[in-house]
Amino acid sequence: MNKVAISRIERTHRAIIAAAAELFLRQGFLGTSMDEIAAAANVSKQTVYAHFQSKEALFLDIVRGMTGRAGDELQEQVSDPAADVPIEQFLLDFATRQLSIVVTPRLLQLRRLVIAEAGRFPELGRALHERGPMRSINRLVQSFTRYQASGDLKIDDAPAAASFFNWLVMAAMTNDAMLLGDDAIPQADAMEGHAKEAVRIFLSAYGARKPS
Repeated sequence: MNKVAISRIERTHRAIIAAAAELFLRQGFLGTSMDEIAAAANVSKQTVYAHFQSKEALFLDIVRGMTGRAGDELQEQVSDPAADVPIEQFLLDFATRQLSIVVTPRLLQLRRLVIAEAGRFPELGRALHERGPMRSINRLVQSFTRYQASGDLKIDDAPAAASFFNWLVMAAMTNDAMLLGDDAIPQADAMEGHAKEAVRIFLSAYGARKPS
């Protein structure tokens, strides 16, 4: 297969994903048909099935892609802390960026759809969990191990501490916005204030005690 043909196939693949993502987010998984996806992508239904075996497979690819890109953005924005970066600064930077990336209308709607379908399609939940919160938690574990070695954190279980911090930051704002709608998505200053409080609470439990 020549490069022109491959490029055409890739463009078609991306067009199907883009069209399906918009329809799923607007109409829901059950409310969207493969005929509608084909029409929105300007391809035949046979072409859609040539790229994806089922509507479930297409939705799974979208879940993986959207959560993966959000994770990539967080990884790019939060670099490994330098030796002289205080733990408070690293945690606040991580938390504020994580909130701004994740607590958005599109990702919250995707999360709603995944939760609605996860009972009959568990792989959706696993994909969101692995590429979303677990990726953030694993990223925190790397930094926590370093801060633990330097004496800035007093933790016995880095993964458990990372999970605690992740959900301390994310749980309330994510759940409020998911249940109450986009109007409940906080402004940037409210996100920063929440992040500061999460850091304070976390360090009160896990931070090294300063000598008096």
